[in-house]
Amino acid sequence: MMKMKILLALLLLLLTLLTGVCSRRARKIYYVKAGEMVALQCPLRGHGDAKLIWTSDTTKEMNLTNMSSAEQRQMDVLIHERSLVILSASVNHQGNYSCSLGNAGSQSWFRLTVYTTQREYEERTKYPVTCYTQESCTLHCPDVNTPAVNTPDITSSGIMWHKEGESLPRDSHFSSVEENDHGVYTCTRSYLYHGQIYNMTFTVELDVQPKEKPVASVILTPRANDVFPVDLGSTVVIDCKAVMNSDFDEVFWLSGNSFVGTNKGLPVFYNYTWERNTGGIKMTASLVFKKVSAEDLSKHYSCKLESASEPSSFVTITLAQKASPISLSLSLGIVGIMVVIVVTVVVYVKLKMDIALFLRNTLGCFRSTSDGKSYDAFLMCYKSNTDAGLNEDDRKWLESVLEERFGYSLCLYDGDLLLGKAVAEAVLDRIEQSQAVVLVPASSHPGPGSGLLSAIHAALVERQTRLIFIKTEATEESKSGSLPEALQLLAEAGDCVTWRGLRSMPPSSSFWRQLRYYLPAPQHAPKIKLLSQTTTQDDNS
Repeated sequence: MMKMKILLALLLLLLTLLTGVCSRRARKIYYVKAGEMVALQCPLRGHGDAKLIWTSDTTKEMNLTNMSSAEQRQMDVLIHERSLVILSASVNHQGNYSCSLGNAGSQSWFRLTVYTTQREYEERTKYPVTCYTQESCTLHCPDVNTPAVNTPDITSSGIMWHKEGESLPRDSHFSSVEENDHGVYTCTRSYLYHGQIYNMTFTVELDVQPKEKPVASVILTPRANDVFPVDLGSTVVIDCKAVMNSDFDEVFWLSGNSFVGTNKGLPVFYNYTWERNTGGIKMTASLVFKKVSAEDLSKHYSCKLESASEPSSFVTITLAQKASPISLSLSLGIVGIMVVIVVTVVVYVKLKMDIALFLRNTLGCFRSTSDGKSYDAFLMCYKSNTDAGLNEDDRKWLESVLEERFGYSLCLYDGDLLLGKAVAEAVLDRIEQSQAVVLVPASSHPGPGSGLLSAIHAALVERQTRLIFIKTEATEESKSGSLPEALQLLAEAGDCVTWRGLRSMPPSSSFWRQLRYYLPAPQHAPKIKLLSQTTTQDDNS
């Protein structure tokens, strides 16, 4: 039991250490244009009373969570649940931010870069899209770093599209795209907060390719709805492969409904390679996670194929955190303890009799007389129906070995009953004074009658006196109904030991080990042992 408690304590310590190792998350980099809105989403989720704390480390370290609403408004920030919204970014907002769960040790870091020119911002946040002539095409405005839909007092005011070089707004849907639609488009997401409009702009570059009719179908891997086990903070690359016969087919990755960029400076991006052979064009689009975050686990990623002649095909995958493996040493320790327990149980079951007698002999465990019992055992013969019962010499040997060799104090049915009392009363009186009752089979002894045997059975049950019932091999091999009913009840109520004739004579035989195991410890040390010790002392003197 103590070993199991120690093992559980070590397991809890190991889990605590593993939690501490994973508590600090990788830093994420966010880009925003000066004067626009950006939202930072904390991947940590609190448990119990753990409070989420946002900290700013721009000009000096500040606890944003402890600020009042008025102070947050003055800094153009808003905190709601796991979101930190910067309403109008400026160079003063540029720097490091972190979110943590109170004193739990878990912390996630962010780096915010504010660009003051449109060109610098576009170079970092351009989202490429490919469409094909004479086909419908819809531009999707990215929804990255946007405020959560349940953020108080912030409502979306729609999306406006403009094409570079044009002043009038444009529709994001082309029923039949043409080559002159090629260019750079800007989508502006507008949000209303306390009567003021705040914007977020994204740049989408549309590449229009000529349409060519493919001559083969497309095969996509991985399979749909695959789940990829990953470790938080690790670098993961997931390949999406397609076999095509058209140069104008395209494979790319989406995060939800948003395009994953090809900019290698992003925390999640994709790149592609292709090769041409006789079997067609093999294209591989590799989705790269620089450092997997908890936010990545909550998203669905889709590899989509835009084909010139076939309907669009896609597969969706998700990431799942790997279960923390138990260390090899801990596993071996658990297995070792289980093996020790099993071996101990097996050894005890097999050798419990020898172990008990060894301890009794080695430690000299003798019964105290304070229990009021005068005898260790009351020996009484019963009439055996076979001729294999113990003869008089065997009974004398049995009594002698118990008294002289093993030190038991015996009360004998034939010689120690009190005179002047009825037999039944005298027998019950001796049972009262004895620790155990031993019934010995005798072929030539009349034995007690069935009435006395029934009274003995009742007395043993009432007083919970131990009974040892000695059988012979002939009785053991006979049918179960060969004993009288009263003896059958006694045999079933006690522990049975089989006398096997000459094989049971030696004190080291299994008969004596079983008989001594069922008998209580004797009151006194064996006389033979005491005599041997006295002789040795005399010789030494």
